[in-house]
Amino acid sequence: MTWTVAILGATGAVGRVMRTCLEASSIEVGELRLLATPRSEGASLPFQGRDVRVQAVSPDAFQGVDLALFSAGASASGDWAGVARAAGAWVVDNSSRWRMDPEVPLVVPEVNPHAIPAAPALIANPNCSTIQMVAALQPIHARYGIHRVIVSTYQAVSGTGEKGIRALEMESERWRTEAGHTGESNAFPFSYGSPDAPPAAQSPYPHPILGNVIPQCDVVLEDGYTREEQKMIDETRKIMELPDLIVQPTCVRVPVVKAHSEAVYVETNQPANVEDVRTLLSQSPGIALLDDPHHAAYPLPRKAAETDPVWVGRIRKDRCVPNGLHLWVVADNLRKGAALNALQIAEQIWERAAR
Repeated sequence: MTWTVAILGATGAVGRVMRTCLEASSIEVGELRLLATPRSEGASLPFQGRDVRVQAVSPDAFQGVDLALFSAGASASGDWAGVARAAGAWVVDNSSRWRMDPEVPLVVPEVNPHAIPAAPALIANPNCSTIQMVAALQPIHARYGIHRVIVSTYQAVSGTGEKGIRALEMESERWRTEAGHTGESNAFPFSYGSPDAPPAAQSPYPHPILGNVIPQCDVVLEDGYTREEQKMIDETRKIMELPDLIVQPTCVRVPVVKAHSEAVYVETNQPANVEDVRTLLSQSPGIALLDDPHHAAYPLPRKAAETDPVWVGRIRKDRCVPNGLHLWVVADNLRKGAALNALQIAEQIWERAAR
């Protein structure tokens, strides 16, 4: 058995990682269709030792497709998910378009694989920050129960796509030019320039990201929370099937290229011993435990980038709340936070079909 697979948004940051994750997956691909906007048509990208030409997306592009992986934004998903479904394809969509639709399952395979339907359907891939957090929380909830989560995120610029990466690169180059440094200089000035300097041209951020920390991911809503923070609240409750779970996020953009970090505080229903939690997480699928702070061993974005697990460390009891726990959670936002999670959903469907 082989599948015909389509990737919509194939030339974007997540779409490129989807292609490499597909190549490494258990899915037998008979034909791969790389789909994008007309401006990317004609480009070629490698897959399984050959070059595959990028096509402009069209209704005909989904005919005969078994699996369609979408990562082209909410608008494109709204336009094309129904077309792909009408053609009979499974659709796994990485955008925010369908996540909170009550008819669309929102899946993290380590948490709620039972939500994957038995017949071809549209499945939503959660937000990157939500994925890594719920993957770390699920084993704790299964053993002890949880009722409150407070999380501060440290989100890489690749979470905003290619334009976020370009903004950091352009500001770095501008700093080197303005500071009079060459690529061979080891000097580093105290200042990044004027505090009122504008962000890079076409930056997705309201302030410069180089040498900065921006406590705003996405637009600010009427109540002061951002859309990213609201996503974490709503998606966590839906995935974990805990509609009354208290989730209080603060989402922050940092000048890191890849891998999101999170400081997670969780209150459990039953008392939890730290050593037992370490053992529990070390035995949980998709989790890599790195928790030896006395020897400076804990998850870091530079080490988590280009890896598949959700890394967890700095596990400790809260000093004030008896059932409070603190965790440090890091994952590659383009892999487990997006492309890999989508492929893991697809692999479960593939393995079910192959039985």
